[in-house]
Amino acid sequence: MDPRTAPVPRYGDGSLADLLPTLASGQGVPGLEAGLPLEPADRVCVFLVDGMGWEALAAHPEEAPFLTSLLPSSLGGSGRPLTSGFPSTTATSLASVGTGLPPGAHGLPGYTVRNPDTGALMNQLRWRPWTDPHLWQPHPTVFRLAHAAGVATCQVTAPHFEHTPLTTVALSGGTFHGRLAAEERMDTAAERLSAADRTLVYTYYAELDGHGHRYGMDSDAWRGQLQYVDRLAQRLAEQLPPRSALYVTADHGMVDVPESPQFRFDFDEDWELSAGVASLGGEGRMRHLYAVPGAAGAVADVWREVLAGHAWVATREEAVALGWFGPRVEDRVRDRLGDVVVAMNGNAAVVATRREPKESALIGMHGSATRAEQMVPLLEVRT
Repeated sequence: MDPRTAPVPRYGDGSLADLLPTLASGQGVPGLEAGLPLEPADRVCVFLVDGMGWEALAAHPEEAPFLTSLLPSSLGGSGRPLTSGFPSTTATSLASVGTGLPPGAHGLPGYTVRNPDTGALMNQLRWRPWTDPHLWQPHPTVFRLAHAAGVATCQVTAPHFEHTPLTTVALSGGTFHGRLAAEERMDTAAERLSAADRTLVYTYYAELDGHGHRYGMDSDAWRGQLQYVDRLAQRLAEQLPPRSALYVTADHGMVDVPESPQFRFDFDEDWELSAGVASLGGEGRMRHLYAVPGAAGAVADVWREVLAGHAWVATREEAVALGWFGPRVEDRVRDRLGDVVVAMNGNAAVVATRREPKESALIGMHGSATRAEQMVPLLEVRT
C-alpha cells in the first residue's frame, strides 16, 4: 500500500493536540492558539475515556444513549470527530493532549521506541527503562501554562497516576486529586470546576480500553463498560456549575484482531520480517523497525511485500515528509522513529509471540492510522 494514501491526522485544526490550547486560550492563557472552533468558557472540564473511538461509540447507541445523543455536538457542533494523532496509542495521545503538541514535537511517538542515547527500547507508557522525564519531554504542559496564568487547574484521576513519569511530562500542573472510585472522580471534577471563576479540570477513565484489549469490542464485557462510561458522563454533566463546558473525548479507538495467522503476522516466527531488523518497536498495529546499518531500504521492501494489502510501510524520511508525526519533527525526536514505520490496515497486526507474549495475546489493538483507531469524539455539554 502506498504510504501516501495513509490518512494523516488533522494537526493544527482537528487533532487532540489542538484541544487544550484552544480551551486555555479561550480562558485568556497567553501564548496559545485556538485551532478548534469551540466557544470559550470560564470553567472547562475534559473527560478522557481511554479507548472510546468515534466509530465504536456511534455503533452502540443502546449501550451509550447519553453519549450518542451528544454526537451532533462534537467538534463545536459540526458533528465531526477529532483525529487522535499518530500513532493512535495512549502514551502518544496523552502527551499530545497535555502539551498541545504533535508527537514529532513532544517526542513520545509510540508505545515503545528506541532511545538514541542508549540504543534500548523504551516503553513510554510504563517508562521502562528509566529515563529522565524532563530530558525526554522538555516542553511545558498546557496545565502548567494555565496555572501560571491564574487558572485553577487540576487533574482528577486514579491515585496511582500521581507520580508517574507520563503524568509528569504530559499532564502535570495545578493540583492532583486522586480518587479510586470513578463516580467519586466525576463528583470531584464537578466540585473543582466551581472552585474559582476560571477553572480547567481533567479527569480520566481507563477500563474501557482494558476490557477492549482483553475481551474485544464484540464482547459483553466491553459493552458493559461502555454502559458504565455513559452513566459516568451523564453523572458529571448533571453536576456542572454555571458557565461551564464539559468535553468528553478519547485518546484513540480500537480494532479487534482475529486469532488467525492470516491476520496475525508473527515477527518472531517469520524470518523474512525479522531479517535485517535489529530491534522491533511500537505495538501490533503500528511498528517502528530499527534496522541493522545499511539495511533500512531492504527491510522496507520486504515488509511491503510480505504485508501487501495489510499495511502502509514508509521509511523514516517518508513518514516525516508525509506529516504522520506532525508538521515538524524535532531533531531530538527524529532518531526515536523507526528506520521503517509500519501502519497496519484492516484488522491485521504484526505480533511477536516470544518477545511480547502478553501484548501478542490481546484481542483489541490500536496504534495505526485507520478511522476506527484515529477518529475520537469531542462531545460537548454547556451550562
